[in-house]
Amino acid sequence: MFISSQNPPPSFKDFTLVLPAVAVGNVGQLAVDLIVSTLNMSRVGYIHTDCLIPMTGNNPYTTCKDDAEELHTPAEVYTAAELKTAVLQIRAPIIQTKSKKFRQLLVSWIKASGFSRTVVLSSSHAYQRDDQQLKGTPLRYLVTPDLLKVSAVALEELGWREMERVAAFPGLTDADTDLRLYVPGGGITKGLYVDSCAADLPLAVLLLFCSEGDNIPDAFTLANHLNDWLHLLDNPSQKPNKWKIPTSWSLLFGNGIPPALF
Repeated sequence: MFISSQNPPPSFKDFTLVLPAVAVGNVGQLAVDLIVSTLNMSRVGYIHTDCLIPMTGNNPYTTCKDDAEELHTPAEVYTAAELKTAVLQIRAPIIQTKSKKFRQLLVSWIKASGFSRTVVLSSSHAYQRDDQQLKGTPLRYLVTPDLLKVSAVALEELGWREMERVAAFPGLTDADTDLRLYVPGGGITKGLYVDSCAADLPLAVLLLFCSEGDNIPDAFTLANHLNDWLHLLDNPSQKPNKWKIPTSWSLLFGNGIPPALF
């Protein structure tokens, strides 16, 4: 359930919600970090649930010593009221046996809050692409029928590629039969998309094929891709430094190699 840190609680009516899927390379979470840090979004509450591994930590977006020691939780909600945009940042893995419960919690909260649309930022294993997915851009999208009704023209103008359906048993069945949606390494991405279609939610998924490693460039790519649609920033692709890197990224790979080793 959503716990507000404000009184009165914020209204999300007609806001756009952006959230990551905990997926390969943590690309969606890193992209959300860029959005929250760059837009200087305000924390308005958190999601209280037993579906995530419990954890806490210091403020990942600290700008001064005064707020550096604030405690933060695994699932927090931030807003930029002037852009009518909200972000749910998820910082902990979902407990495997509670994945369905967490998806249901998200769908019910999104519907009850009155978001106009939801965008899931995700990723998928690059090495598990089929032949058609090897061509062109590594970026793909999915969109529910309810969102397609109002965003079809915009998506067509962007020229994005929809996530291809692939054969359940490549090479063993007819290429035109038994096609399925397959998002390996995508966490709850497919399940949340299917649940949103069934619940008539206006939801889109933006995902990137990638591999584990230094996924900071992938995060910039996905954030720029989202911005092409939502226009959160003006021409960030022409000025890469326009995205503000959060201070927590300085610890992304731990400490450096101790000089004493050499």
